[in-house]
Amino acid sequence: MRFQYLVCLLLAGLAYGQAAPSATPPAATPSASTDKAPEIKVGPDDAVITLKGFCADATQQGDACKTVISRAQFEKLAESLQPGMSPAIRRQLATAYSRMLRMSTVAEKRGLDKQPKFEEKMNFARMQVLSGELSSALQEDAGKVTDGDIDDYYKKNEASYEQATFARIFVPRAKQIVNPVVKPKAGAKAGAKATPTSSANKPPTEAQKKASEEAMTKLAAGLRARAAKGEDPDKLQKEAYVAAGLPGNAPSTKMEKVRRTSLPAYQQVVMDLKTGDVSEVISNPNSGHYIYKLFSK
Repeated sequence: MRFQYLVCLLLAGLAYGQAAPSATPPAATPSASTDKAPEIKVGPDDAVITLKGFCADATQQGDACKTVISRAQFEKLAESLQPGMSPAIRRQLATAYSRMLRMSTVAEKRGLDKQPKFEEKMNFARMQVLSGELSSALQEDAGKVTDGDIDDYYKKNEASYEQATFARIFVPRAKQIVNPVVKPKAGAKAGAKATPTSSANKPPTEAQKKASEEAMTKLAAGLRARAAKGEDPDKLQKEAYVAAGLPGNAPSTKMEKVRRTSLPAYQQVVMDLKTGDVSEVISNPNSGHYIYKLFSK
């Protein structure tokens, strides 16, 4: 964990170092007749990095004080950072790792890992590493998905991908109630200051609210029956707006490419209608009444 915070910067630096052009001209290519150097075989337990004068046991002195990294340990590190890392970058990683191992140990002795900002950096580094691991895992999982898996998933979730074209009639929950302005009584003096009750509309009473809601509920049932007989949904929508006392033009009833998931949960049942069918009145106590007619899917 001590170097995870610098993993991204480390790999970027190593890659840049490999790609950067050399300042010196390339050496002449040896002739074909030049004998090849014998290949050196390195076993898993053989040392590939040796740090002399650097050891965990402070009592060790001289040649006894050293840290050895085996080939298996180093390859495990390289594969964790970047699977398939090229030999050139591996050599640069070995140099960087040796340096960072020494420096991080000195930093710990100075207590730099106990500072608040260190914890914040480590938390952020942990999120970076976990995000990268998740991305790699998802890519690996995606590579294992077969055409058969895709077909099976679609068949099991076919209803979620089904699209339909509807006509939807919306009937507001209640009528707009506007009580008439109370006129001043006969005989009132000209220029007399009007009282609040004589200059403003009275708010609707509870009885008026209940009556308006019942009227719109009854209207919705009637419009639904007419829609089932084949009347034009747009014509019925206009009637609903006029009856509710709403200003302006009524909206179009046509809805295209509707998916089950795009509808409110209590309205998703309309996706089960057959072509030409009209739904029952679907009511919402906060908005109003909805009537669907399925044209196609």
